[in-house]
Amino acid sequence: MKLSQGVEWALHCCVLLVQAEPGAAVPRTTLAGYYGLPDAYLAKHLKSLAAAGVLIATSGPRGGFRLARDPKDITVLDVVEAVEGSAPPFVCTEIRQRGACAVPADRCEGPCGVAQVMYDADRAWRDSLRSATVAGLSDSLPAALHERARAWLKNPSAPLPPFA
Repeated sequence: MKLSQGVEWALHCCVLLVQAEPGAAVPRTTLAGYYGLPDAYLAKHLKSLAAAGVLIATSGPRGGFRLARDPKDITVLDVVEAVEGSAPPFVCTEIRQRGACAVPADRCEGPCGVAQVMYDADRAWRDSLRSATVAGLSDSLPAALHERARAWLKNPSAPLPPFA
């Protein structure tokens, strides 16, 4: 399975938003600048996160984005599905029922071994992403990154504190 770079961008932006002042909206340009991302392309992913209820978007001079829920309640799966959608990566087309050695449909009671292993893998992957949260990702960062992020979010044009 291959995920778009938008998943990485979205997850990092959500983790960065954990550092924002409570209730403060962070402009898209500030998020893009922190990571050196193209603003217009990031906008598409932030819009998807807002549509999925991961972020809240506000407009106007003090507008921007903030987390829609407590970061402990936003899973990595929430972010992945907001960007990529929730469709399963594997779709069984029952090829065992076609071709020269087709198995009759009435002999196909349940998924074949190929489909079953793919369904099991998808379930395990989703369970793993569901168990990881934006808060957990943020908590795993060193204190120096938290300080730099807070400084950037308050004033993107000010010098950043050095890494300790």
